[in-house]
Amino acid sequence: MDVFFGIRKLAKRFSWPVVTLGMFDGVHLGHQKVILKVLSLAGKEGGGSVVITFDRHPRSYISKSAQSCITSLEHRLVLFERLGVDVTVVLKFNHEIAETSAEEFINKIIHGCLGAKAVVLGFNCAFGKERRGNASMVCSFAKECGFKVFSCDPVKLEGEVISSTAIRKNIVEGNLEKANKMLGRRVSVFGTVISGDGRGRELGYPTANLNLHHEIKPPSGVYATKVILDNMEYNALTNIGIRPTFEGSSLDNEPLVEVHIIDFDESIYGKDLEVQFLYKLREEIKFQDVNELKLQLRHDKVSSLERFPKKILTE
Repeated sequence: MDVFFGIRKLAKRFSWPVVTLGMFDGVHLGHQKVILKVLSLAGKEGGGSVVITFDRHPRSYISKSAQSCITSLEHRLVLFERLGVDVTVVLKFNHEIAETSAEEFINKIIHGCLGAKAVVLGFNCAFGKERRGNASMVCSFAKECGFKVFSCDPVKLEGEVISSTAIRKNIVEGNLEKANKMLGRRVSVFGTVISGDGRGRELGYPTANLNLHHEIKPPSGVYATKVILDNMEYNALTNIGIRPTFEGSSLDNEPLVEVHIIDFDESIYGKDLEVQFLYKLREEIKFQDVNELKLQLRHDKVSSLERFPKKILTE
Protein backbone atom coordinates (compact mmCIF):
# COMPACT_ATOMS: atom_id res chain seq x y z
CA MET A 1 0.00 0.00 0.00
CA ASP A 2 1.24 3.47 -0.90
CA VAL A 3 0.83 6.18 1.72
CA PHE A 4 0.83 9.90 0.88
CA PHE A 5 1.03 12.54 3.57
CA GLY A 6 -0.73 15.56 2.09
CA ILE A 7 -2.02 16.21 -1.41
CA ARG A 8 0.87 17.94 -3.17
CA LYS A 9 2.08 14.83 -5.01
CA LEU A 10 -1.31 13.39 -5.94
CA ALA A 11 -2.43 15.15 -9.13
CA LYS A 12 -4.69 12.43 -10.56
CA ARG A 13 -1.93 9.83 -10.68
CA PHE A 14 -4.30 6.91 -10.10
CA SER A 15 -6.14 4.83 -12.69
CA TRP A 16 -9.93 4.95 -12.21
CA PRO A 17 -9.71 5.82 -8.48
CA VAL A 18 -12.50 4.85 -6.12
CA VAL A 19 -12.36 7.04 -3.03
CA THR A 20 -13.69 7.00 0.51
CA LEU A 21 -12.87 9.20 3.49
CA GLY A 22 -13.15 9.21 7.25
CA MET A 23 -11.33 8.70 10.53
CA PHE A 24 -12.15 4.97 10.53
CA ASP A 25 -11.26 4.68 14.23
CA GLY A 26 -11.16 0.96 14.92
CA VAL A 27 -11.57 -0.07 11.27
CA HIS A 28 -14.59 -2.00 12.52
CA LEU A 29 -17.16 -4.00 10.52
CA GLY A 30 -19.01 -0.85 9.47
CA HIS A 31 -15.79 0.70 8.17
CA GLN A 32 -14.82 -2.57 6.52
CA LYS A 33 -18.12 -2.64 4.64
CA VAL A 34 -17.28 0.77 3.14
CA ILE A 35 -13.69 -0.14 2.31
CA LEU A 36 -14.62 -3.50 0.79
CA LYS A 37 -17.15 -1.69 -1.42
CA VAL A 38 -14.33 0.58 -2.56
CA LEU A 39 -12.15 -2.45 -3.33
CA SER A 40 -14.98 -4.16 -5.21
CA LEU A 41 -15.75 -1.14 -7.41
CA ALA A 42 -12.08 -0.51 -8.13
CA GLY A 43 -11.53 -4.17 -8.96
CA LYS A 44 -14.37 -4.24 -11.48
CA GLU A 45 -12.89 -1.32 -13.39
CA GLY A 46 -9.22 -2.20 -12.97
CA GLY A 47 -8.88 0.94 -10.88
CA GLY A 48 -7.26 1.95 -7.61
CA SER A 49 -8.76 1.97 -4.13
CA VAL A 50 -8.07 5.19 -2.19
CA VAL A 51 -8.76 5.92 1.47
CA ILE A 52 -8.53 9.51 2.73
CA THR A 53 -8.00 9.75 6.46
CA PHE A 54 -6.61 12.21 9.00
CA ASP A 55 -3.53 12.21 11.20
CA ARG A 56 -5.62 12.87 14.31
CA HIS A 57 -9.24 13.07 15.34
CA PRO A 58 -10.89 16.46 14.80
CA ARG A 59 -11.65 16.49 18.52
CA SER A 60 -7.90 16.61 19.17
CA TYR A 61 -7.63 19.77 17.09
CA ILE A 62 -10.62 21.39 18.75
CA SER A 63 -9.59 20.51 22.31
CA LYS A 64 -5.87 21.13 21.66
CA SER A 65 -5.09 17.84 23.39
CA ALA A 66 -4.66 14.26 22.25
CA GLN A 67 -7.84 12.19 22.35
CA SER A 68 -8.03 8.49 23.16
CA CYS A 69 -8.73 6.27 20.18
CA ILE A 70 -9.20 2.62 19.32
CA THR A 71 -6.58 2.76 16.58
CA SER A 72 -3.78 5.27 16.16
CA LEU A 73 -2.87 6.42 12.65
CA GLU A 74 -0.07 3.85 12.51
CA HIS A 75 -2.48 1.10 13.51
CA ARG A 76 -5.08 2.19 10.97
CA LEU A 77 -2.52 2.11 8.18
CA VAL A 78 -1.63 -1.50 9.06
CA LEU A 79 -5.31 -2.50 9.03
CA PHE A 80 -5.98 -0.70 5.73
CA GLU A 81 -3.10 -2.56 4.13
CA ARG A 82 -4.38 -5.91 5.42
CA LEU A 83 -7.72 -5.20 3.79
CA GLY A 84 -5.98 -4.65 0.46
CA VAL A 85 -6.24 -0.88 0.06
CA ASP A 86 -4.00 0.44 -2.72
CA VAL A 87 -3.46 4.02 -1.53
CA THR A 88 -4.04 5.92 1.71
CA VAL A 89 -3.90 9.70 1.74
CA VAL A 90 -3.23 11.13 5.20
CA LEU A 91 -4.30 14.72 5.69
CA LYS A 92 -3.05 16.76 8.62
CA PHE A 93 -6.07 17.99 10.55
CA ASN A 94 -5.10 21.61 11.10
CA HIS A 95 -6.68 25.05 10.77
CA GLU A 96 -6.64 24.86 6.98
CA ILE A 97 -8.52 21.56 6.88
CA ALA A 98 -10.88 22.63 9.66
CA GLU A 99 -11.85 25.72 7.63
CA THR A 100 -12.17 23.89 4.30
CA SER A 101 -15.79 23.77 3.21
CA ALA A 102 -17.29 20.49 2.08
CA GLU A 103 -17.73 21.94 -1.41
CA GLU A 104 -14.06 22.91 -1.59
CA PHE A 105 -13.01 19.52 -0.24
CA ILE A 106 -14.94 17.80 -3.03
CA ASN A 107 -13.70 20.10 -5.79
CA LYS A 108 -10.09 20.44 -4.66
CA ILE A 109 -9.26 17.02 -3.24
CA ILE A 110 -11.74 14.35 -4.27
CA HIS A 111 -12.19 15.63 -7.82
CA GLY A 112 -9.24 17.95 -8.42
CA CYS A 113 -6.33 16.02 -6.89
CA LEU A 114 -7.61 12.46 -7.04
CA GLY A 115 -9.86 12.57 -10.07
CA ALA A 116 -12.28 10.18 -8.40
CA LYS A 117 -14.46 8.04 -10.65
CA ALA A 118 -16.53 6.78 -7.72
CA VAL A 119 -16.99 7.90 -4.12
CA VAL A 120 -18.14 5.55 -1.36
CA LEU A 121 -19.34 6.98 1.96
CA GLY A 122 -20.56 5.52 5.21
CA PHE A 123 -24.13 6.20 6.29
CA ASN A 124 -23.05 8.82 8.83
CA CYS A 125 -20.02 10.27 7.08
CA ALA A 126 -19.69 14.02 7.63
CA PHE A 127 -16.78 16.19 6.50
CA GLY A 128 -15.78 19.75 5.78
CA LYS A 129 -16.35 22.89 7.82
CA GLU A 130 -19.22 22.45 10.27
CA ARG A 131 -19.48 18.82 9.04
CA ARG A 132 -21.78 19.85 6.20
CA GLY A 133 -20.43 17.31 3.73
CA ASN A 134 -22.42 14.10 3.37
CA ALA A 135 -23.56 11.63 0.73
CA SER A 136 -26.39 13.90 -0.41
CA MET A 137 -24.02 16.83 -0.98
CA VAL A 138 -21.49 14.65 -2.80
CA CYS A 139 -24.28 13.43 -5.08
CA SER A 140 -24.99 17.02 -6.13
CA PHE A 141 -21.45 17.22 -7.55
CA ALA A 142 -21.51 13.81 -9.24
CA LYS A 143 -22.62 14.84 -12.73
CA GLU A 144 -20.41 17.94 -12.89
CA CYS A 145 -17.34 16.12 -11.60
CA GLY A 146 -17.98 12.90 -13.48
CA PHE A 147 -18.07 10.41 -10.62
CA LYS A 148 -20.60 8.01 -9.17
CA VAL A 149 -21.63 8.04 -5.50
CA PHE A 150 -22.39 5.06 -3.31
CA SER A 151 -23.61 5.10 0.29
CA CYS A 152 -23.34 2.13 2.66
CA ASP A 153 -25.99 1.25 5.23
CA PRO A 154 -24.92 0.75 8.85
CA VAL A 155 -23.86 -2.66 10.12
CA LYS A 156 -25.69 -3.90 13.21
CA LEU A 157 -24.88 -6.43 15.92
CA GLU A 158 -27.83 -7.75 17.88
CA GLY A 159 -29.86 -4.75 16.77
CA GLU A 160 -27.22 -2.19 17.77
CA VAL A 161 -25.46 -0.09 15.14
CA ILE A 162 -21.74 -0.83 15.24
CA SER A 163 -19.84 2.34 16.06
CA SER A 164 -16.45 3.42 17.34
CA THR A 165 -18.13 4.85 20.43
CA ALA A 166 -19.76 1.52 21.31
CA ILE A 167 -16.51 -0.37 20.75
CA ARG A 168 -14.49 2.01 22.91
CA LYS A 169 -17.00 1.51 25.73
CA ASN A 170 -16.82 -2.29 25.48
CA ILE A 171 -13.02 -2.38 25.43
CA VAL A 172 -12.64 -0.07 28.43
CA GLU A 173 -15.23 -2.10 30.36
CA GLY A 174 -13.49 -5.38 29.50
CA ASN A 175 -16.25 -6.79 27.30
CA LEU A 176 -13.75 -8.01 24.73
CA GLU A 177 -16.00 -10.67 23.22
CA LYS A 178 -18.57 -8.11 22.11
CA ALA A 179 -15.85 -5.70 20.98
CA ASN A 180 -14.32 -8.52 18.90
CA LYS A 181 -17.65 -9.11 17.16
CA MET A 182 -18.05 -5.42 16.37
CA LEU A 183 -14.50 -5.10 15.11
CA GLY A 184 -14.64 -8.28 13.05
CA ARG A 185 -11.23 -9.12 14.51
CA ARG A 186 -9.53 -9.43 17.89
CA VAL A 187 -9.25 -6.40 20.12
CA SER A 188 -5.68 -5.21 19.75
CA VAL A 189 -3.32 -2.39 20.61
CA PHE A 190 -0.48 -1.13 18.47
CA GLY A 191 2.52 0.52 20.07
CA THR A 192 6.18 1.37 19.92
CA VAL A 193 8.59 -0.52 22.16
CA ILE A 194 10.25 1.80 24.65
CA SER A 195 12.86 1.19 27.33
CA GLY A 196 11.70 0.08 30.78
CA ASP A 197 13.40 -0.56 34.10
CA GLY A 198 14.51 -4.12 33.24
CA ARG A 199 12.57 -5.82 36.04
CA GLY A 200 11.07 -8.37 33.68
CA ARG A 201 14.47 -9.53 32.49
CA GLU A 202 15.66 -9.80 36.10
CA LEU A 203 12.71 -12.14 36.76
CA GLY A 204 13.52 -14.25 33.70
CA TYR A 205 10.58 -12.84 31.76
CA PRO A 206 11.86 -9.94 29.62
CA THR A 207 9.12 -7.58 28.58
CA ALA A 208 8.56 -5.03 25.86
CA ASN A 209 7.09 -1.83 27.27
CA LEU A 210 4.71 -0.13 24.85
CA ASN A 211 3.89 3.45 24.05
CA LEU A 212 0.35 3.14 22.66
CA HIS A 213 0.13 6.63 21.16
CA HIS A 214 -3.16 7.32 22.98
CA GLU A 215 -4.86 4.05 22.03
CA ILE A 216 -7.30 2.76 24.61
CA LYS A 217 -6.60 -0.56 26.30
CA PRO A 218 -8.53 -3.26 28.16
CA PRO A 219 -8.77 -3.13 31.97
CA SER A 220 -5.80 -4.02 34.15
CA GLY A 221 -4.87 -7.68 34.34
CA VAL A 222 -2.76 -10.40 32.76
CA TYR A 223 -3.81 -11.55 29.29
CA ALA A 224 -2.90 -14.32 26.88
CA THR A 225 -2.07 -12.49 23.65
CA LYS A 226 -0.72 -12.82 20.15
CA VAL A 227 1.98 -10.41 19.01
CA ILE A 228 2.52 -9.41 15.40
CA LEU A 229 6.07 -8.18 14.87
CA ASP A 230 7.68 -7.72 11.44
CA ASN A 231 4.81 -9.76 9.92
CA MET A 232 5.55 -12.69 12.20
CA GLU A 233 3.21 -13.97 14.89
CA TYR A 234 4.27 -14.93 18.42
CA ASN A 235 2.59 -16.19 21.57
CA ALA A 236 2.83 -13.70 24.42
CA LEU A 237 1.70 -12.74 27.90
CA THR A 238 0.67 -9.13 28.39
CA ASN A 239 0.32 -7.33 31.68
CA ILE A 240 -1.68 -4.13 31.96
CA GLY A 241 -1.36 -2.42 35.29
CA ILE A 242 0.73 -0.63 37.87
CA ARG A 243 2.87 -3.60 39.04
CA PRO A 244 1.78 -3.43 42.71
CA THR A 245 4.51 -5.84 43.83
CA PHE A 246 7.03 -3.11 43.01
CA GLU A 247 5.70 0.01 44.67
CA GLY A 248 6.28 3.22 42.79
CA SER A 249 7.21 1.43 39.55
CA SER A 250 4.31 2.98 37.62
CA LEU A 251 4.48 6.74 37.31
CA ASP A 252 1.36 8.45 38.71
CA ASN A 253 -0.32 5.00 38.89
CA GLU A 254 -0.80 5.10 35.12
CA PRO A 255 -1.25 1.49 33.90
CA LEU A 256 1.70 0.20 31.91
CA VAL A 257 1.47 -2.24 29.00
CA GLU A 258 4.22 -4.86 29.24
CA VAL A 259 4.49 -7.72 26.76
CA HIS A 260 6.48 -10.90 27.35
CA ILE A 261 6.95 -12.66 24.02
CA ILE A 262 7.34 -16.34 24.84
CA ASP A 263 10.63 -17.99 23.79
CA PHE A 264 11.86 -14.74 22.24
CA ASP A 265 14.94 -12.80 23.28
CA GLU A 266 15.82 -10.20 20.65
CA SER A 267 16.24 -6.46 21.05
CA ILE A 268 13.19 -4.73 19.57
CA TYR A 269 13.51 -1.23 21.03
CA GLY A 270 11.95 1.34 18.73
CA LYS A 271 9.96 -1.21 16.76
CA ASP A 272 6.19 -1.21 16.39
CA LEU A 273 4.17 -4.26 17.32
CA GLU A 274 0.54 -5.23 17.53
CA VAL A 275 -0.83 -7.07 20.57
CA GLN A 276 -4.01 -9.06 19.99
CA PHE A 277 -5.95 -10.04 23.12
CA LEU A 278 -7.16 -13.64 23.35
CA TYR A 279 -8.50 -13.91 26.90
CA LYS A 280 -7.83 -12.70 30.42
CA LEU A 281 -5.78 -15.02 32.61
CA ARG A 282 -6.16 -13.23 35.93
CA GLU A 283 -6.32 -9.92 37.71
CA GLU A 284 -3.16 -8.04 38.57
CA ILE A 285 -2.35 -8.71 42.23
CA LYS A 286 0.35 -7.81 44.73
CA PHE A 287 2.65 -10.70 45.64
CA GLN A 288 4.46 -11.16 48.95
CA ASP A 289 7.86 -11.36 47.30
CA VAL A 290 9.63 -11.79 43.96
CA ASN A 291 9.76 -15.60 44.25
CA GLU A 292 5.99 -15.81 44.58
CA LEU A 293 5.65 -13.58 41.53
CA LYS A 294 8.04 -15.79 39.51
CA LEU A 295 6.04 -18.90 40.39
CA GLN A 296 2.85 -17.20 39.21
CA LEU A 297 4.49 -16.08 35.96
CA ARG A 298 5.59 -19.65 35.29
CA HIS A 299 2.03 -20.83 35.91
CA ASP A 300 0.66 -18.12 33.59
CA LYS A 301 3.01 -19.24 30.83
CA VAL A 302 2.10 -22.92 31.12
CA SER A 303 -1.61 -22.15 31.35
CA SER A 304 -1.59 -19.91 28.30
CA LEU A 305 0.51 -22.25 26.13
CA GLU A 306 -2.08 -25.00 26.63
CA ARG A 307 -4.80 -22.78 25.15
CA PHE A 308 -3.06 -20.73 22.49
CA PRO A 309 -4.71 -21.06 19.07
CA LYS A 310 -2.62 -21.87 16.03
CA LYS A 311 -0.97 -19.07 14.15
CA ILE A 312 -3.24 -16.89 12.06
CA LEU A 313 -0.65 -14.79 10.21
CA THR A 314 2.00 -16.34 8.05
CA GLU A 315 3.18 -13.47 5.89
